[in-house]
Amino acid sequence: MKYIWFPTAALACFLLTSPLKAEEAADKTADKPDKNAETYRLLNLFGDVFERVRSDYVEAPTDQDLIESAITGMLSALDPHSSYLNAKSYQEMQVQTKGEFGGLGIQVTMSDGLVKVISPIDDTPAFHAGIMAGDLITHLDNVPVQGMTLAQAVDKMRGRVGTDLVLTIMRKDSKPFDVTLTRAIVKVDSVRSNVDGKIGYLRITSFNEQSDKGVKKAMDDFKAKLGSELQGIVLDLRNNPGGLLDQAVNVSDAFLDKGEIVSTRSRYADKTQRYNARPGDEANGLPIVVLINGGSASASEIVAGALQDHRRAIVLGVKSFGKGSVQTVIPLSGQGAMRLTTARYYTPSGTSIQGMGITPDIIVEQAKIELLEKGEQRREADLRGALENENGKGTDGDKGGDNAAKDPGLADDKKKKQDYQLERAFDLLRGMSLYADRLAGKPK
Repeated sequence: MKYIWFPTAALACFLLTSPLKAEEAADKTADKPDKNAETYRLLNLFGDVFERVRSDYVEAPTDQDLIESAITGMLSALDPHSSYLNAKSYQEMQVQTKGEFGGLGIQVTMSDGLVKVISPIDDTPAFHAGIMAGDLITHLDNVPVQGMTLAQAVDKMRGRVGTDLVLTIMRKDSKPFDVTLTRAIVKVDSVRSNVDGKIGYLRITSFNEQSDKGVKKAMDDFKAKLGSELQGIVLDLRNNPGGLLDQAVNVSDAFLDKGEIVSTRSRYADKTQRYNARPGDEANGLPIVVLINGGSASASEIVAGALQDHRRAIVLGVKSFGKGSVQTVIPLSGQGAMRLTTARYYTPSGTSIQGMGITPDIIVEQAKIELLEKGEQRREADLRGALENENGKGTDGDKGGDNAAKDPGLADDKKKKQDYQLERAFDLLRGMSLYADRLAGKPK
């Protein structure tokens, strides 16, 4: 089975792998003869530096440390997502794709020498501690991360389950502060769902090996509970850092009947790959609203971009992370693996979102609603001698126009943490359903 990863380095990276055939690797590394002399000269330079460090450095380093450090430096200098995985890290990565790993539960990358949080994973130590997408980690246990590679920082964040780690966080518009997290086994249920009225809510936290099956099960549950009463689907991809390409393609395919989902293009034109939808729409054409934010990256951007370009869904929220590159994880004969950026991916319209992100159709910033206190108001029915309604007196609920009673999230924000973006997605689907019913002449 082929996996191409759209990863962001993490306490548990979500990586997409693609086996590279030996003959393909040979073809790609074969340079023109006139370049060989310069290549050998530079390799001799590397050898000279290696031998000098090996013989004269103040403390005797091991050959393995020197070689692995050189490989790490070579790959990390290319871009933020190429890196070297030693045998231990490679083994952990393979476990992580199955949806369980140890750590803090945050997806991270490097930004200006600091560790930048892409997103916390739901129901993990980082999530419960209030770590937010966009936070910058400046220190780990009071040790500056400036000067560390991403792999070194991630390795320091890993550790024995139950042990604590102090993160120093720099957040926009606030002073740096410390957060103590306790490492834990992080189990990722990548798909969660529930029904809100006549709308199905589907949240995908990451794209692991079980995501497409989880979506299929959730859709079956919606149909079993609501049947023909189902009005639409909210697909929540906020703070989803990505994962397996085949899962992003399968989830997109679940809601598309035909057409291209995504294409990947490398430096070699003949290596372009296109992934197309197969007939069949799990939602049977019902309206879909896709929620994204700055923590939606990579594979989640593939899904949002595909559904947006095909006008199959309305994308709501704020601009996504903008990771449009493909990483291939290449095993290295018993010595771990290398994660190498090998291609860019493009949405069906041919747009690269690298560094740009997906722009929502409807931009809705996350916000908090507070009800304004209003005094006693007089209405027509309160006026002396007002005509009575021929259909009978209205109820007390009609007088105040108080929708808060119908929405406990608005009525008591202290008891229920309100999700403004999600509420707007539900409102949009309810409005679309109401309008469609009126066009069809259906009674209230």
